[in-house]
Amino acid sequence: MYEKLLEKYSNQVEEKLEEYFEQVQSQGFISEVHGHIREYVLRKGKRLASCSTILAYKGYSGKVDEKILNACIGVELYRHSILIHDDLVDLDEYRRGGKAFHKISSLDDRFGEGMAIFSGNILYVMALDAIQNSGFSKAQIEKVISLFVNEFRMVNESQILDLLFEYTQPSVEEWYDMAKKRAASLFKATMLAGGIFADAQKKDLQVLEKAALQIGYAFDIQDDIIGTFASEEQYGRPSGGDLLLGKKPLHIVYALESRKKLIELLRKKELSLEEIEKAKTIIKRCGALDKAKEKLKEHAKKANELIQKTSMSSGSKKFFYGFIDYVAESLEWYK
Repeated sequence: MYEKLLEKYSNQVEEKLEEYFEQVQSQGFISEVHGHIREYVLRKGKRLASCSTILAYKGYSGKVDEKILNACIGVELYRHSILIHDDLVDLDEYRRGGKAFHKISSLDDRFGEGMAIFSGNILYVMALDAIQNSGFSKAQIEKVISLFVNEFRMVNESQILDLLFEYTQPSVEEWYDMAKKRAASLFKATMLAGGIFADAQKKDLQVLEKAALQIGYAFDIQDDIIGTFASEEQYGRPSGGDLLLGKKPLHIVYALESRKKLIELLRKKELSLEEIEKAKTIIKRCGALDKAKEKLKEHAKKANELIQKTSMSSGSKKFFYGFIDYVAESLEWYK
């Protein structure tokens, strides 16, 4: 059921995005930039951000209408404004089967990086404008825009902390302080937006916020483990990317608490393939990977329990159960 709903609503959102970009007017070189933005946003993906908004909205209103689909244009533009900057900072070269935005330009690196920064900013403003023109009441729109502005700040603070961690040795508590502003902040914005637009009760919004926090923790732990251990054939990412940058996801934070050799490797400017594999072995043998996976499952369990406490419809609850279980179980491929 989760996958069918995801496909159904992601297709509807993509149709809305197509309509939206057809109406965007620009001239000269900026029209070329908007063309790149359009291609980037419309690359096929799961649309988890907008689908979480739709299903939260449907869970309280009992419907999926034009207004929520219009709002989801803004949700997707918001999400992609973050991705553009994220790929630039993390030196990623690809995103969903195409070049990362800062790699699209045929001119030099400086131009591509500058274009990515400014295009990400443009997308953020376009996102707020799309929400403003979604058709909901002024009061609802003001609440959601205030929410997105605040969470955008949180996401950017998390990016700064994530970058800082490359040069420090954070504790588990410090990692969680960073993580509560990362994916958790995104899901807080998208899920609460659906609830606010559906006039969900305050107590339900509070439970949704707690659930979003647990979902975000689980999602980040999953995504970071994939970033370290998955092969490029499995997930389309170069293996060991986080190790090359000296990043400190939770499984590495756990490993650093007990392994000096790993600290030595992460301090190096460059790592050979042999050294990357050695770092992975250390993370596994010291139990850090298993510990991180257990924390992921704990957060997923808490998220499911919180979703159960909401007054959303059973159909929407089943969607979130499916999504949460997908996050928790998708790492079983890696033992």
